[in-house]
Amino acid sequence: MNLAVSDLQTLHDVPAQGAHGRAGRTRDEREMLKLEKRLCRQMGQAIGDYNMVEAGDRVMVCLSGGKDSYALLDILLKLQARAPVRFELVAVNLDQKQPGFPAEVLPNYLQELGVEFHIETQDTYSIVKAKIPEGKTTCSLCSRLRRGILYRVARELGCNKIALGHHRDDILQTFFLNLFFGGKLKGMPAKLTSDNGEFIVIRPLAYVDERDLVAWAEHRAFPIIPCNLCGSQENLQRKQVGEMLRDWQRRHPGRIETMFTALQNVVPSHLMDGTLHDFRNLKPTGVADVLGDKAFDEDHFPTPFSVRRSASS
Repeated sequence: MNLAVSDLQTLHDVPAQGAHGRAGRTRDEREMLKLEKRLCRQMGQAIGDYNMVEAGDRVMVCLSGGKDSYALLDILLKLQARAPVRFELVAVNLDQKQPGFPAEVLPNYLQELGVEFHIETQDTYSIVKAKIPEGKTTCSLCSRLRRGILYRVARELGCNKIALGHHRDDILQTFFLNLFFGGKLKGMPAKLTSDNGEFIVIRPLAYVDERDLVAWAEHRAFPIIPCNLCGSQENLQRKQVGEMLRDWQRRHPGRIETMFTALQNVVPSHLMDGTLHDFRNLKPTGVADVLGDKAFDEDHFPTPFSVRRSASS
C-alpha cells in the first residue's frame, strides 16, 4: 500500500489549538504555524504525486548538518506520526573527518529527538584535499565518495529508500547548470533509481521554497554545522546560478514558480531530441493535434500580472 495524495493532504492538519486557541497566539506564532502547515502540505503532495513512500519502507534520511536535511527529517517525522501506513526512518550522517567538525552535535541532537540513527565515519576529506588542487571544485569527487559509502550503509541498515534534502531551488539550479554548462535539458528528479540500481532515491522537499527552509531552520533552532568543503567554495557555478535565479525572482516575482512548473510540462515534439520524438519519419496525419505547432503564428506568452498592472496604472 502506498501513500496516496488524498491520504497525504490530511497529514498537515495541526493538532488542536489548546486552551488559548488562535486568539492567544502572537503574530510570529501564527506565521510559524502557517509555515509548518505549508511545509507538511508541500512535502505530503510531493510524496503522493511521485509515490515516494509505501507501506513497509525503511527510509534512510541523509543528514548533513545543514538546514535542508534537518528540515527533511523534521517534517518526515511529523508526517510519519500521522500517516495511514507504517514506514521506518533512520537518520544517517557521514562524518567525513573535516577539521574542526563538531562530532558530538548530531548524535546529541538525534538522541534527544529519539529517532533511530547511524553515524558513519570515513575520512573522505583527506582524500578530496589530496586529489583536488587548491582552488578547484571539490564537489564531484566528494559526491562520488559519499554516494558509494551511503549505498553501502543503506544496504547494511536494510533500507530500501534513500531520502535527500534537495529542494525546489536546487532542482532549478541543476536544470540551468546542465543547460548552460552540460548541453543537456536535464534536471534533478523527485524520485529515481540509485546509480547502482539497488535503491530508490527520493527528494520529499522537491516542492519547497528554500526561503521557507531558512525560516523553519531559524524557528526550530537547528544546530547547523557548516561544510568546509563545498560550503566554503565561493567560485561554484551552482552559487552563481542560484544568485541569477534569485535576481530573476526579485525582478519578476513568480518566475521561479513558472519555471518549476515547466519542468513538469515537457512537450518532446516541440524540442529537438530525435530519441524522444521520431522527427525523421514524421508525416501528415490529417488529424488535428492540440499540441501541434502554430507554424505561422508569432510566439505569444501571457503577460505577467505585475506587468499588466503597471501598464494599466
